Amino acid sequence: MFIRQIHYLLALAKTGHFGRAAEITHVSQPALSTAIQHLEEELGITIIKRGHRFQGFTEEGERILQWARILAQNWEGLRQAATQFSLQLTGVLRIGAIPTTLAVTPLLTEPCQSEYPGIAVKLVSLCAEELIRQLDSFELDLGLTYLDDPRLKGFKTLPLYRERHVLLARNPAPRLIKSSLSWSDVAGLPLCLLTQNMQNRRLIDAAFRDADVTPKVMLETDSIFALYAHVRSAGLYSVVPHSMLNQFETHQGVTAIPLNPELSRQVGLIIRRQDLLSPIQDAAWNIAQGLDLQQRFDSLITVSYQTISQND
Repeated sequence: MFIRQIHYLLALAKTGHFGRAAEITHVSQPALSTAIQHLEEELGITIIKRGHRFQGFTEEGERILQWARILAQNWEGLRQAATQFSLQLTGVLRIGAIPTTLAVTPLLTEPCQSEYPGIAVKLVSLCAEELIRQLDSFELDLGLTYLDDPRLKGFKTLPLYRERHVLLARNPAPRLIKSSLSWSDVAGLPLCLLTQNMQNRRLIDAAFRDADVTPKVMLETDSIFALYAHVRSAGLYSVVPHSMLNQFETHQGVTAIPLNPELSRQVGLIIRRQDLLSPIQDAAWNIAQGLDLQQRFDSLITVSYQTISQND
């Protein structure tokens, strides 16, 4: 009963509504309310501000909520450990990834699910700030993000690859086909880039500023997939991480050309630093340590450039 009460409390915190909390925990609203009242009686404090509707948590309730998240995480780890002894690890691996790394995630999730078929994956695209917040509140198991973020103090990190940026082009003009392009070469092209609120775009803008040029931005989007579509079908160019080539590859005349000076940044997994990882976290972390993503992504640039050079 105690674990159910904890999950009811977390559901209420997530939804801010008794009815919706009852719905996602598959109980009636009176049953949920009664269970939380019993928890308050057992602990001897008032957790919830009550009125005609849910009005939030008391100061004491906010503190209890922090412990409830830890208890729920530990309970899930205990349950996973029990199933692991029978070699049938089950549960949900919750991964948060910044948008520019989404194309990379299958290289982690596929080997995880191949080795542990009982694992399901919940993958969400988040900005770095929200990713860190959800990891810190036990809403995620792993995060995939840039590792030079000063907010990562207190997190365990695993470098996976150094992201390198390239010019993505379809049937580029002969003047663009060289071993590397300068940022001045790129600035005059009709570009599609990510929106200015995204970390990747801020890095690219800084590179143009360092080159003392202003890019010709024709389209902005918050979708990596939309960038590729506009390069392939609308005659635009884009500056993207070379890890994207793993997902889209370089077919239908779309090629990747290196940039100089190189714009790069370390990408990897992060996890909340804790004494004991859940079995699912531990399994995914160990699998990630065996991945050789750097060589895989770097080779895609080489193949792409060799292809356009030969065609030229």
